[in-house]
Amino acid sequence: MYRAPASDYDFLLRYVIDGAGILKATTDDEVTLDDVTDVLGHAGTLAADLLAPLNAPGDRVGSKLENDGVTTPPGFTEAYKTFAEGGWTSLGVPASIGGGGMPRIVANAAGEFWSAANTAFSLCPGLSQGAIAACHAHARDELRQTYVPPLVSGRWTGTMNLTEPQAGTDLAAIRTSAQALDDGAWSITGQKIFITWGDHDLAENIVHLVLARTPDAPTGLGGLSLFLVPKYLPDPDGRPGERNRVQTVSLEHKLGIHASPTCVLDYENATGFLVGQQNQGLAAMFVMMNQARLGIAVQGIGLADRAYQQAHAYAAERVQGRVTGRPAGTPIAEHPDVRRLLLSMSSAISAMRGLSTQVSAWIDRANTGHAEAHDADLVEFFVPIIKGWASEACVQITSDAVQVHGGMGFIEETGAAQYYRDARILPIYEGTTAIQANDLLGRKLLRDNGATAETALALIEASVATARAAEHPVAHRLADRLAAAVEAVRHSTRTILARADSPRDAFAGGVSYLQQWGLLAGGWMHARMLVAALGAAEDSASPRRIREADGFATAHLSQVHSLGESITAGEIA
Repeated sequence: MYRAPASDYDFLLRYVIDGAGILKATTDDEVTLDDVTDVLGHAGTLAADLLAPLNAPGDRVGSKLENDGVTTPPGFTEAYKTFAEGGWTSLGVPASIGGGGMPRIVANAAGEFWSAANTAFSLCPGLSQGAIAACHAHARDELRQTYVPPLVSGRWTGTMNLTEPQAGTDLAAIRTSAQALDDGAWSITGQKIFITWGDHDLAENIVHLVLARTPDAPTGLGGLSLFLVPKYLPDPDGRPGERNRVQTVSLEHKLGIHASPTCVLDYENATGFLVGQQNQGLAAMFVMMNQARLGIAVQGIGLADRAYQQAHAYAAERVQGRVTGRPAGTPIAEHPDVRRLLLSMSSAISAMRGLSTQVSAWIDRANTGHAEAHDADLVEFFVPIIKGWASEACVQITSDAVQVHGGMGFIEETGAAQYYRDARILPIYEGTTAIQANDLLGRKLLRDNGATAETALALIEASVATARAAEHPVAHRLADRLAAAVEAVRHSTRTILARADSPRDAFAGGVSYLQQWGLLAGGWMHARMLVAALGAAEDSASPRRIREADGFATAHLSQVHSLGESITAGEIA
């Protein structure tokens, strides 16, 4: 039984991150923290009651390609209708374009619940949010008026079309072509692969955002343009009309997320419409991609928590073997190593949840004009970190959940194996972990010579001082370990900056550097949560938060130092 961690978000927004201030800035005092508590409570109930029961059956049945298109597993169309009619598809969309108007700190919390309850399902509305953002930011008025309202309402859904058989990470190799038509539209021809929710029966239309190359466009990334290509061309009244020349060739047979149709789409003189400026498609697409990267991090947190909750419940009931230092009949949850695994899992999840909420808060402040100095820079710096760290940690946590189940974890009927299979795509989606690391080093760290990194380190050092001032031994231990980790990351930062003229050595340590930052930021969040918990008498979860802070420092923050050794080593010849 899945239970959404709404109370943890309530704690974060009330005591750790200035949720009230962000709500004031983003909603003009129209939404209070009590309102958010109510919204997230309803979201958690919907996730548990509507989406979670479809997760395992959807995995077993999967989506299927038939003559009339893709059919999703039983219950998915009805669930999506309920989901859309409840306004959940547009929770974080600006009210000015018909959305729910909730800030990112709220929308991402709900996104965790959807992902935990049913990862495959959650991908569909998640992609639509990115399509809305890209169209709202870059499409001309006519396109916005036609396509954004049905996307916001959930009547239509959106997709992202980048990858081709010869062009995975290397988008410069894209061959899909776009030819101008006399009426201002474009004719799109080419094949796209790995298109998540590229075809389905949940909504009445699908809006594909497609990267393609126009005639005489420059070579490389600078020659890509973005096109909106609907499955059905809207009629004069804005309803789905003539079928466009987009064909679903096949569905991929995947390791996990079986209910999510991953399509090969063939475009043969399909009608498309230019989004933004010609040859500037990547900038428009990055609006969607950056939103998706944070969304994948949130998915990782949700899926990890679902796996942890099941492992915790199983361990609390399963009796197997004599437990050292405990009476006969004690469940396996009291085995020292099982306790270690469970604490490692829960402490990492709390750290990631805290960091994703902090990044969301920076985004909200930056979007309202109430930003503090460096907020936008911190968002840019931490998006690849949270995406890479959370997605990799999710794979480890779901693996640990299988381990807690023992042999039963390897058997599909327990459900633990599905979480592990579903998780494995997350470090690949929207740029592999190495791509995130390359972004962190090349576009963030080296570009500003470490200025934003030093800003972040200074914020963490301020929390070290606050934790040291707290009258609690765990706070003092955490402060010492966090201070040592700050110095380790500072040393790694200087090492990489010194290797700017030796890029292979610098980038060889990129993933380790990203992981260092994820773990350091997780320790930072635990320091802040611990201090808040010590001062919040009404927080019934304080004993858990104290234990998790101690456990994270021991099991995770300690890894920062060994990662630093691999960064110092550079590329091994």
